[in-house]
Amino acid sequence: MTPNLIRQAAVMLSNLLEFNSPADAKLSEFFRNNRDLGTKERAFVAESVYGVLRRLRFLSAVTANDDNDPDDARKLVLAWMLRIQGMSIQKIESMLTEQQIEWAHTIKAKSTENLPLAVQADVRDWLWEKLVAQYGEKEALTIARSMHDAATLDLRVNTIKGTRDDVMAKFIAENTSGESNVTKTPYSPIGLRMPLRLNISRHVMFTEGQIEVQDEGSQILAHLVAPKRGMMVADFCAGAGGKTLAMGALMRNTGRLYAFDVSEKRLHSLGQRLKRSGLSNLNAQSISSETDPKLKRLNGKFDRVLVDAPCTGLGTLRRNPDLKWRQTPQDLAELTVKQANILARASKLTKTGGRLIYSTCSLLRDENEQIAENFLATHPDFKLLNAAEILKQQQINLDTGDYLKLLPHLHNTDGFFAAVFEKTDGTSKPVKVATSVVAVDEAILQTASTEPKAKKAAAKPKVTKPKAAKEAAVEETLDEKTTVNEVVVKEKVAKPKVVKEKTVKEKIVKEKVVKEKVVKPKAVKTKAVKE
Repeated sequence: MTPNLIRQAAVMLSNLLEFNSPADAKLSEFFRNNRDLGTKERAFVAESVYGVLRRLRFLSAVTANDDNDPDDARKLVLAWMLRIQGMSIQKIESMLTEQQIEWAHTIKAKSTENLPLAVQADVRDWLWEKLVAQYGEKEALTIARSMHDAATLDLRVNTIKGTRDDVMAKFIAENTSGESNVTKTPYSPIGLRMPLRLNISRHVMFTEGQIEVQDEGSQILAHLVAPKRGMMVADFCAGAGGKTLAMGALMRNTGRLYAFDVSEKRLHSLGQRLKRSGLSNLNAQSISSETDPKLKRLNGKFDRVLVDAPCTGLGTLRRNPDLKWRQTPQDLAELTVKQANILARASKLTKTGGRLIYSTCSLLRDENEQIAENFLATHPDFKLLNAAEILKQQQINLDTGDYLKLLPHLHNTDGFFAAVFEKTDGTSKPVKVATSVVAVDEAILQTASTEPKAKKAAAKPKVTKPKAAKEAAVEETLDEKTTVNEVVVKEKVAKPKVVKEKTVKEKIVKEKVVKEKVVKPKAVKTKAVKE
């Protein structure tokens, strides 16, 4: 450690305290611009600035001369070294200026008795009030304090390329310190945990796709989806694809796996990871929003639909401590609207008997139970399944009730929430077909729950004999430009009456689509806070 290194950490922290972009992105940019820094120097800068962000309210209290004293990055780094790391003034005195030595003695002597609970929790007042209302004062403080420490390094073993035991044996064989540095995750059957934040990105097992960095909570969520061989599965907010790849491995590289996201940049990252994974059943597609027209042809087709919704990310504060300072009540309100809209749209992709899984990495009821309850209230064709029972079927003994609820202080994972819904056909009514043609996409949507075997065929310029067509082929790609003018609907209604297929010329179809068009909610672009 040198005076210049402390100064650089303070400069980096001053930039982060603007809270105008993610801390990890700014830190990466800083390191790119300071390539002369060695491994140890980079580690000190990263640990110090993230350490300050985790304990910002407490450190602000011990460095401020009065309540209105603005944060000084130099003082905050010094306070982190003395009050959090427990360094002595004598140990670092030679690296400090006279002014910094004076600050150091003041910081060491500052009393922290009777600090407000929100300061002890190191969260903003609005978030503290939310946590207390939901968990109670004692547990809220425990949850907040559990995220003052950095997270462990969790790895997912890619079972397409190896087993957990084999990978673990290789790590143990590489360890020359004589201490066990790798253990099996307690819940995920495919996870490994390392206590140290090692740079794993250049390890041969990472570059060859045998392991991926993934929190155990995310691994558990992939098992909660419970994808099986040959299924058709959608990851509706795929992000960089960590959960997508985990599900692909659970499917043993069979069936069809779709990854949707509004960010082409994140999907590009998924593409890089896909090359290492060995999977060949994945189709990644960029969409403009959850209401992108290209999704219509897939309505009612999926056995599993995962909605890992954009959220506040407040369950990931061990990894992303800047989020608790960047997020606001207004952000929360906007996100809950997006979450409800995305879940409602994703539900249309689910086939009868299929499952829709909603998840967040948030701690707040607003984004979790409330969204799930509102969805059930407005979608009677879905029912809630017990998460613990599903996990038990996957040989995971973890019971948090009907919902999956993971907390850092209880499970040593990021904070996670998930609800599993199953689509039923008990409440839907048969669709009546008028003598005129019904718009294709609306017909598919209305009959998805009552007629799981409803058939549609691409219309040719002339149709002479209505024939029963098979279910729209899975092999169709989203890039195909099939329009409503080129499709003829073949509809079935309750027996004994059978309504024959009707074909109509292009102009008539256009007119009917316009007349029967259903007003849809305004498209909302999604944001992912994601892994």
